Amino acid sequence: MNINDNGRYIDLHVHSTYSDGTFTPKELVLEAQKKGLTYMALTDHDTVAGVSEIIECAKGTGVKIIPGMELSCEFTTKDLHILGLNIDYTNKTLLRKLADCQNARRNRNERMAENMKKLGMEADIFLDGDISVTRANFARYMVDKGYAASINEAFSKYLDLGKPVYEKVVRISPKEGIKLIKEAGGHPVLAHPYLYLLDEAGIRDLVCGLKDAGLEGLEVIYSVFDEKQVRFLMDLADELDLYITGGSDFHGANKPHISLGTGLGNLKVPETLIKNIL
Repeated sequence: MNINDNGRYIDLHVHSTYSDGTFTPKELVLEAQKKGLTYMALTDHDTVAGVSEIIECAKGTGVKIIPGMELSCEFTTKDLHILGLNIDYTNKTLLRKLADCQNARRNRNERMAENMKKLGMEADIFLDGDISVTRANFARYMVDKGYAASINEAFSKYLDLGKPVYEKVVRISPKEGIKLIKEAGGHPVLAHPYLYLLDEAGIRDLVCGLKDAGLEGLEVIYSVFDEKQVRFLMDLADELDLYITGGSDFHGANKPHISLGTGLGNLKVPETLIKNIL
């Protein structure tokens, strides 16, 4: 599979302050303008709460917004993330299910806050409202409060599986997630396939199973993937008749090494890939 590069670039994996990013929708649009991006997908975790705002902010800027989300699904090693791209963010079935997901996340977050208190930490982080609070929000809070020197340390000492603050959240299955995205008119894409602690045989098995469940695409171009990994995923997508997408997974200060549109500095997601989800 060859990718046609027309010299214009996009970013289909971006987070805002509506989940665990630190840029508001308006700030994301301004940054996308600076980077010369033609399309950007807002893909906050388990929420579409910021989509209408970012669409409004982008009017007249030349940056076209793709409504999206990053759906957290149950998996054996860690959460499995399915991007829903170009979804109908007003779909009532989608909104009801996302409300259920947010309730489950909120319950988990309350248990994590209690765990922090047991360790003698303050835990007055924002747990309600439209923001989809993730462990990354907890990590940023811990750094700001001086409980951890870095976000990585916050995870390794407190927030990773088996650590004293961690609590599991009930997730929907990948099959349910794919079905939900398609029922909302969206395109389900497996996010960052190399981040699930699998070897290439395991990735192949995972993707084959998800293809049978209705998966349409793979996020092949990603900030931390090297050339060999990209080639494997491109070949796999070609073999299974899946299209490819790409994105930075931008979180602002919560992933300070990742820049919007350019990732670690050399990421390029050609605009030509947008045809698969429009």
